[in-house]
Amino acid sequence: FDARDLKVTISGNPSPHLIYHFALVYSGWEHAEVVLGGESFTALACGLQNALWQLGGVPHEHRTDSLSAAFANLEQDAQEDLRTRYAALCADYQMEPTRNNRGVAHENGSIESRHGHLKDRLDQALQLRGTRDFASIEDWRTFLAQIVGRHNARRRDALRIEAEHLRPLPSRRSCDYDEATVLVTSSGGFVLRKVFYTVPSRLIGHSLRARIFDDRIDLYLAGQPIETLPRGRAPDRGRGGHDHVVNYRHVIHSLRTKPHALANLVYRDKLFPRSEYRRCWDALEGALPKAAACRSMVGLLWLAHDQACEAELAATLTGILDGQGLPDLRDLQERFQRPGKEPADVVVDIPQPDTYDDLLTAREMAA
Repeated sequence: FDARDLKVTISGNPSPHLIYHFALVYSGWEHAEVVLGGESFTALACGLQNALWQLGGVPHEHRTDSLSAAFANLEQDAQEDLRTRYAALCADYQMEPTRNNRGVAHENGSIESRHGHLKDRLDQALQLRGTRDFASIEDWRTFLAQIVGRHNARRRDALRIEAEHLRPLPSRRSCDYDEATVLVTSSGGFVLRKVFYTVPSRLIGHSLRARIFDDRIDLYLAGQPIETLPRGRAPDRGRGGHDHVVNYRHVIHSLRTKPHALANLVYRDKLFPRSEYRRCWDALEGALPKAAACRSMVGLLWLAHDQACEAELAATLTGILDGQGLPDLRDLQERFQRPGKEPADVVVDIPQPDTYDDLLTAREMAA
């Protein structure tokens, strides 16, 4: 169901998303999780399997809504593929797949009413919390899991009765992701579903296998996992422009060789790891010539990467900017540069030549 009514924000920013909600009709046991990318097979497959494995058993029937959002804007072949994959998923768990018919009240009531109850519980819990803002999406997920967990604790006795009628789980989970092959270009990244992702420069020129989940993309090279990236999404469900998922650590080495390129980077706004760095760039750009601003900003990003001081440096930059000053790169380098380790003294004992005579004598006697 749509979670926008809860008005949850992440670090002060709106975060439109869905909540996948699974419930057993008799006991009322529930599972709920955040879905970032809208209704899709991957979201359904991941949420359903997470629920079943947490439950520890499989019901005989799995009923969903009409799945109209999942089928929206799909070509006929793609719709048929989604139906086939959903049927195969249910077959793996020996569940009968059924769907509600739109507008038939008695079919929708057992689940739709539970959606409403969960929304009410979440809304009340958020009011008691005093704020609907969370530092990260993970904090919101944890909060959601806590609310559902408290509800399930009150359903233990009923669940014991219902559990006797559940089938056992299969030996392993079924596929709950899409796959694609991507080529890492000389720009240090690849484009997947109208989103540009940066990767470490060592992967330039390689073809990677991407497993696409609702919230992340796992990358494989020659069958070995090498990188996990947060998943991005193009604006307007892919009908608008492109999006960018950028990790400054992936591109900072090339930027050091051409710092002036920072000014015209298409994904510059996504490059800064924290809002403090974006604020610093705005201040440098407004006060210095473009070339000097680029050199200073790239130097600060390199310092954050090289000395692993991203958070500490961000706090220092905030203090400088709040005081109406500009960061001095050389001063900050001296402050955050860790002293290098002194090379250890290596003492080599040179053996006396006569020890070799002893070895030769022992060898002759052994012969």
